[in-house]
Amino acid sequence: MMKIALIFPIHNKLEYTKKGLTDIYSCFQPETPDSIPIDIVITDDGSTDGSYDWIKTNYPKIHLVKGDGSLWWSGGINKAVGYVLEKLEAEYILLWNNDIRPENRYFENLFKILADNEPETIICSKIYIENKNNFVLSLGGIFNPKTGKYALNGYGAKDDLSDNKPVEVDWFPGMGTCISRKIFTILGLFDEKNFPQYHGDSDFGLRARKEGFKIIAYPQLRIWNDRSNTGYSNNASFKTFIRSMFTLKSNFNISKDIRFYRRHAAGIFAYRFLIKKYFRHIGGYLKWSILQIFGFRRNTM
Repeated sequence: MMKIALIFPIHNKLEYTKKGLTDIYSCFQPETPDSIPIDIVITDDGSTDGSYDWIKTNYPKIHLVKGDGSLWWSGGINKAVGYVLEKLEAEYILLWNNDIRPENRYFENLFKILADNEPETIICSKIYIENKNNFVLSLGGIFNPKTGKYALNGYGAKDDLSDNKPVEVDWFPGMGTCISRKIFTILGLFDEKNFPQYHGDSDFGLRARKEGFKIIAYPQLRIWNDRSNTGYSNNASFKTFIRSMFTLKSNFNISKDIRFYRRHAAGIFAYRFLIKKYFRHIGGYLKWSILQIFGFRRNTM
């Protein structure tokens, strides 16, 4: 059995970490919490709710790395990756979140899939939206440098579970993705300076593709993501709408989108997709500002 280090960053929200760790360990049904066949590395980025002490007390074999509260996703992941590369002998690093629930056979399937692939292949999972009756969040992502199309495969579709064929993709979401340590030694870490939160994962994936590495999404690797713990809540107020285009918590942060397209787009025509994205964002704000007057509320994934 190959050695895997599962890593994720946290910042408070201990209740998610408690449940997330329980869900991981339940896949192995270990005799003791210390006997699972993987290493777990958590970056505690300045939590103030007792997360660090609780993990240390209840899961003493988990490796804890401390941050000062300013790492965001990419920085937190980089801290954990650096720890693995320096301190552990893991052959693979599995990106995770504390708000993920894996299928019971997830790790059994992952070990088999890794054994069937070359180490230079990045393996990613099929992600579902928790409490949405098998509605898909992603099966990897696509990016066309000429047209600028950037999307998650299968987003928002109801899964009929009939298609289990692996899919080669352009990039991966930052959860349920397994990367060989060899790839990190070649590519380096995630770009926490330019993409501290969103696009850190997709930027790394596209850089990996340019270096000739394959990214394959496997429907057999099923995880569920609790979206209530994700991103920036954009209600219909003008203040939150404006802030959504500047805060690092939002996927509509303009500066990170421009930096991403400057790096990966093949020409000026690719920016049309980006322009459409913000027209839809503005139109959605105007639409729901009016509907809110009549008592309607936006239903988000």
